[in-house]
Amino acid sequence: MPGVAKSRGCEACDAPLPTPSREASGGKAPGGRPARYCSRACRQRAFRQRAERRTPPQAEPAGRGLPPSLDAFVGRERELSRLRTLLRSSRLLTLTGPGGVGKTRLALELAASVRGARTGRAQWVALDSLRDGELLPQALAAALGVRERGGRAGVEALVHALGSRTMLVVLDNCEHLADTCAQLAATLLARCPRLRILATSRETLRVPGEVVFRVAELSLTPAGEDHELAELLRSEAVRLFLERARTSDATFELGRGEARTVAEICRRLDGLPLAIELAAGRAGSLSLTGILHGLDDQLSLLTDGSRTGPGRHRELGAAIDWSHRLLDPLERVVFRRLSVLGGGFNTEGAAAVCADGESSGYGGGDSDSYRHKGRDRNDVGGGRLPADGIDHICRHDVVGPHDIAPSTDGIGHQAQAPRHLVRPEQVLRVVCALEAKSLIVRVRGDEPRGAARFRQLSAIRAYGMDRLSEAGELHDTWSRALDWLAGQAAGAAGAGAFPDTAEGPLIEEQENLAAAVAYAASRADNRHVPLAFALARLQYGQEQLTAARALLSGVLERVQECKDRGAALALAARSACLQDDHAAALDLAQEAVAVERAGRHPARLANALDALAAARLCRGEFSDAVAVFAECLAVVRTLGRPLDLALCRHHLAWALLQTGRTTEAERLMQECLPELEAGAPVGQLTAALHTAGAIRLAQGDLVAAERRFAEVLLKTPAGESFHALYPLEGLVMVAAERGELQRSLRLYAAAAAIRRRIDTEPEAHWWGQVEAVVARVKERVHPSGVSAALAAGRRLRGARLVAYALRGTQVRSMVHGSAHDESRVRMATIGQPPLTGRESAVAELVAEGMTNQQIASHLGLSKSTVAGHLDRVRDKLGVRSRTQIAVRVAGRPGGPESGN
Repeated sequence: MPGVAKSRGCEACDAPLPTPSREASGGKAPGGRPARYCSRACRQRAFRQRAERRTPPQAEPAGRGLPPSLDAFVGRERELSRLRTLLRSSRLLTLTGPGGVGKTRLALELAASVRGARTGRAQWVALDSLRDGELLPQALAAALGVRERGGRAGVEALVHALGSRTMLVVLDNCEHLADTCAQLAATLLARCPRLRILATSRETLRVPGEVVFRVAELSLTPAGEDHELAELLRSEAVRLFLERARTSDATFELGRGEARTVAEICRRLDGLPLAIELAAGRAGSLSLTGILHGLDDQLSLLTDGSRTGPGRHRELGAAIDWSHRLLDPLERVVFRRLSVLGGGFNTEGAAAVCADGESSGYGGGDSDSYRHKGRDRNDVGGGRLPADGIDHICRHDVVGPHDIAPSTDGIGHQAQAPRHLVRPEQVLRVVCALEAKSLIVRVRGDEPRGAARFRQLSAIRAYGMDRLSEAGELHDTWSRALDWLAGQAAGAAGAGAFPDTAEGPLIEEQENLAAAVAYAASRADNRHVPLAFALARLQYGQEQLTAARALLSGVLERVQECKDRGAALALAARSACLQDDHAAALDLAQEAVAVERAGRHPARLANALDALAAARLCRGEFSDAVAVFAECLAVVRTLGRPLDLALCRHHLAWALLQTGRTTEAERLMQECLPELEAGAPVGQLTAALHTAGAIRLAQGDLVAAERRFAEVLLKTPAGESFHALYPLEGLVMVAAERGELQRSLRLYAAAAAIRRRIDTEPEAHWWGQVEAVVARVKERVHPSGVSAALAAGRRLRGARLVAYALRGTQVRSMVHGSAHDESRVRMATIGQPPLTGRESAVAELVAEGMTNQQIASHLGLSKSTVAGHLDRVRDKLGVRSRTQIAVRVAGRPGGPESGN
């Protein structure tokens, strides 16, 4: 009837709805609108029914899920955190890296961390046993439990089954089916909007939208340093070795001092997880020392892996052989020839060692098989290429399966083919192809001149050497390597009149040079002399003096009448000086001068005279040293080489300082410093700045002396070296003259501790001055105060020592317009945003030498929060290292890297 309301029932069960009184509800229905359900249960039932209507029921693929993890996962916490972020933001994530680096285990750990992974939302598909790429869709369907129905098969069946489901599919071991995997992944991702794919492969799939994560080796402890046990155990590689050793032998215990042996085993294995696990498996039958010695033949030792794992993981050689079989013939030739370059290589070295030379023919291949689309192969030769150029070519010009098509048996087992000749212009792209296939790795952070460097991991290199011997190419390849390194050495030696003190690019090739010297010596090759001489120069620069003198003794026995004899004698004299073998130094230097006077070569004579003057200085014969340096300066003036002239003036100034002729020494330093600051290597520049500071100190100008010593500390490369010792000892004397007795003692103790650690002796006259000053300071301080100051100084190291040494000094960044315009010297200022209170507190604690963990405990913060504050401090101050932060906190501009 009009005007009469119809009664309402529950929308879920049709039961009558209760009618609340208007008085209880303020005159209207509860909630301001009419009720629809009689109870909360009906409301929830209705919600579920609406959800089911929106998502039609669909059977979940049964699938195989993820394989169980039967061993503990060790390390890689940072990688896992980064990968989880990448997996949330990308739909195709590919883990690449060499065989045995741990891609499969990392992918399993990552997939297991996905929400719902154990209830079917993550599916594992192992492809290592699949040989025919055309069967890939069927293999994937079988692994996911997808059935072919309704006329749908292959890709269509997969698309229908996956539909709009949220799922992660892990494709493990894609490299031998890279093309078909790429095509299938692209199709599925395009048609299944909620699908994500995680792939492991030794080369990338090169699908649009693919995010590539290169799995690196496990972290190692730095070589050649003493580490505490706790620090050694922070190495992921060491922790993995110990975990697997305890698994293979329940009674395994780490004996006293054995942690360092484990660290050395892991370093020899390049932190490669498969190699470490196989080595640890020998812990039940061999001692740790026995395992270390057995690594001389890694491929024989590292066998007997898991019986249940893939065949390629049961021994290290099988893992590498799997990758090697996928190479085309030309790639195999370059791969095995690169194995002689154990110290790494750039593209110039690779082309020199791997190429057979210019040839009109190429066995078994098209002459244009390495030509990129629209670009001739000669556009990129075999020379050194900048790092960004390498990246461009490796992204776009990687040798693909269509560049060379050798006959295979379906997985890369090559049919017998004629020997392939390698042209220099082909090597660059083959190197990029090998890097893409994870048979060589890029050396990150080791590109001081912008040239990309690569290396083979030690196990892969051992495999390559075996293949090189089998191919009968070992001697020819080594011969090309010797020729190339000898050419590099000749170029470095001809740079100036004083090659022993030069810092050339050959230092990058030191490991290769040492191997070449050993090979040439074993075959009585006439290239042994120039190579050994070049290696001795490098060792002299690194203060490996015993090794340098041993090499030089062999060189001198072979070069009785050679033009290099005088240079070898001069270098031997300098090495003897640094070892305090004064008699031998003088004899060698005098013979060098006699040889070069007869040869009538001014530059070589200047080098020999410089060595003789240095020998006189070491013996305390300062007046004689001044006379020889003056003759050397007169010879160098005729050469027309400004940098050599500046170096000679500096050496003469140092000798004059020892005789007390400070005014003449100061004049020479004013003449030579601008040239040295403009073009001298760091070692030569820091020595000159120290000399300038020592002259100012002798003249009583403490402020100028302190500034020069502080400049040396700022320009000295990170790490403990003799370059930092002389300025520290100079600051010891400055502090003593100012009456800062405790500071003087602390700096003295810190410098003396470094000298003991790196086993280097100062010049006797200089050290006599330092000792005399410290003796006077000790007389003025109470013995207990002396002991406390010396103990505190011995604890100063690294960034904390630099910050303490620079605290309160007047460090200026000098900008010289000309050598005679003192008015243009000014303070360098940089506008920078201010630090917050918390950032300032963190920076102050960094300057005190605290670690992130110690700062976190001190301030009551988390370690990650401290790291975030440090990142912002670096950004605001425009610095990169903790040392530079410490310097800025002490009130000075940053080091030379900050751009001041």
